[in-house]
Amino acid sequence: MRLSARNQFNGTVTAIKLGGVMAEITVDIGGGHEMVSAITRESADQLGLHEGSSVTVIVKATEVLIATE
Repeated sequence: MRLSARNQFNGTVTAIKLGGVMAEITVDIGGGHEMVSAITRESADQLGLHEGSSVTVIVKATEVLIATE
């Protein structure tokens, strides 16, 4: 995957908190750091996210995205 966003962090999903519409995804990006992103529950389902999933966290000035290969 190629993106113009420069702030990309590879990591592992360590926690998922599901709400009615939203999901809070916690990703361990190494070095003792975690990032948390709120995405729609539908997006979390479509990405097939689960604890242990390898993901890329993409940070833009206005948003934080989660991507899988």
